[in-house]
Amino acid sequence: MVDVIGVGANSVDIVYRLAALPGPDSPFAKAPIADTSVSCGGQVATTLATCSALGLRTSYIGTLGSDDRGRLMRAELVRHGIDLSHAILREGENPFAVILIDERSGERTVLWRRAPGMALAPSDLDRGAIASARLLHVDDVDVEASVAAAGIARERGLPVTSDVERADADGRRLIDAVTVPILAEHVPRGLTGETDLARALAALRRAHHTMVCVTLGAGGAALLEHDQLHTEPGVPVRAIDTTGAGDIFRGAFIHALLAGHPARDILRLANAAAARSCTRRGAMSSVRAVSPEP
Repeated sequence: MVDVIGVGANSVDIVYRLAALPGPDSPFAKAPIADTSVSCGGQVATTLATCSALGLRTSYIGTLGSDDRGRLMRAELVRHGIDLSHAILREGENPFAVILIDERSGERTVLWRRAPGMALAPSDLDRGAIASARLLHVDDVDVEASVAAAGIARERGLPVTSDVERADADGRRLIDAVTVPILAEHVPRGLTGETDLARALAALRRAHHTMVCVTLGAGGAALLEHDQLHTEPGVPVRAIDTTGAGDIFRGAFIHALLAGHPARDILRLANAAAARSCTRRGAMSSVRAVSPEP
């Protein structure tokens, strides 16, 4: 039996480390590249890699290209112990991103590309595979497929976690479809107009939500459980690369949720994992920072 099945994005990341991010009409309008590397990531792929590193059995439903990047991505998913028997192989270019890292802070800017032919449709989903997992995790890249997958999981009474970055109608649809929404920092205010975080999360909450969580970057995270707002501060680290930190937060959150930890401990453990990942380079490559193995 699979513990966690993920429906969503993967990406091969071309990473450029810069002394400072370039800006027009500034001393950094032209910036030398300090270092270049290629690594693998993507929201759901990195979350599944984290779950796998923490001892959970994982499976991936998403599209993989036929090019060299697609082959690299498949090899990396397999290396992390992620089952690919329900993944969809397509002719064409694998999704990729160009990531600019500011060496002063470790903060990143992401430029991404995914060909239309790599979109995941509801008809691509393996209903039996989703229904047989302990938990489903989805992102907001292909919302129709994610909403359909959430419906399958909820029919079986399974928890459904999410990675929602979109503060639009599709983001709201996905929040409504899952049972444990995990939102990017800008989403609650963007969807509700509320500046008070507790009120914003309460406005987004639905009767079937067991928790509503929001990541707050270096500020940590907050979680609304029933009418109680739990907050946990971020863990101070010297960040060298924040790529994938939110995805790793979600992987550690899922591990703690399936282990039955209370809400505050879930936040604490997920915050710690995300912080540790920022001390390593890359997305899936920084999963080693959260693994119990040496």
